Order: sequence, then C-alpha cells, then structure tokens
Amino acid sequence: MSRVGKKSISLPEKVSVKVDETSQVTVEGPKGRLEWQLPQGISLNQDGGELSLLNSNGDDRRLKALHGTARALISNMVVGVSQGFQKDLEIIGVGFRAVVKGSLLDLSLGYSHPLEHPIPDGVKVTVEENTKIRIEGIDKQIVGQFAADVRNYYPPEPYKGKGVRYKGEIIRRKAGKSVQK
Repeated sequence: MSRVGKKSISLPEKVSVKVDETSQVTVEGPKGRLEWQLPQGISLNQDGGELSLLNSNGDDRRLKALHGTARALISNMVVGVSQGFQKDLEIIGVGFRAVVKGSLLDLSLGYSHPLEHPIPDGVKVTVEENTKIRIEGIDKQIVGQFAADVRNYYPPEPYKGKGVRYKGEIIRRKAGKSVQK
C-alpha cells in the first residue's frame, strides 16, 4: 500500500467534495470547481472534514501506484479551489519583454518575430515591469504546464544568463572561452 495514499486529506472550510456513482470526484470551493475521474479499484471515503482513499485490491501493482497518485491529485484539487496556485517567471535580457494582449501572452525574446502564446481558460496572467510574469489558477497541472511552455521559448543559457527563468531559479554560469598563449 502506498505511503502517500494512506495519508488523509483535511478539508478547509467552504470546500465540499462529492463523488457520484461513476467515481467522478467534484471539488468545489471559493475559487472555483474542479472535476476528476477516480481510477477503478480506488474509492474515496469522507468522514466529516477528512478524506481518505482506499485501495480495494492491495496486491495489484498498478493500483498501488495509482493509490498515491490519486491522493496527491485530490489534495491538489482541494488546495487549488481553496487557495489557488501561482508560478512566477522572470525575463532576463536586453530588449526582452512580455505583454498580455487579451487572451494572448506576447513575448519579445530576441527572435525576428513576436511569440504569441494563448492563455488557457482558468489561468490569469499578469505582467509587471515588462519582465515579471505571474501565472495564477486553480488547476496545478495547467498552471505548471503554461509556465513550462513559456520558459521553453528561451530557457536560461549558462554563459550570459539570458532567458526566461522561474523566480528564484539558480543558473550555473560557465566561463567563456579563454585565450591560450
């Protein structure tokens, strides 16, 4: 049995969890609503403000793996609808900038053309000082994937440190070529 799957999930106030007969989990809170389909063989029990997941067949290797994964995903859903998730990106480089234009994030990263990345539904993007991007939303997977996609346009390079990086990310710098005599 999974060590992560054994842990219970505590529900904050104003968060409700419903499971229908098809094992569809719906989590509602002040920030929104998320849905997810439980894998077959895993059930969700609710005791007051506590949630626990049970693995019906303890010997099945696939279900052992899904037990902890299902618990982590439902825990992320509870945190998402109550607090939300955010990622911060920084753009480093002369002339590099970002602007939100409606439902597009317009990036100028030194290419001959502007990069326009569509902002998915349920994600809020704000840009400060043209170089600081904040991505907020209730679904951890969508927020993280959007941040990774934006970073992927120009990952930080090790020589000058230019590029798009996560806030607080440390880039190991390399020395340039040295002249041999």
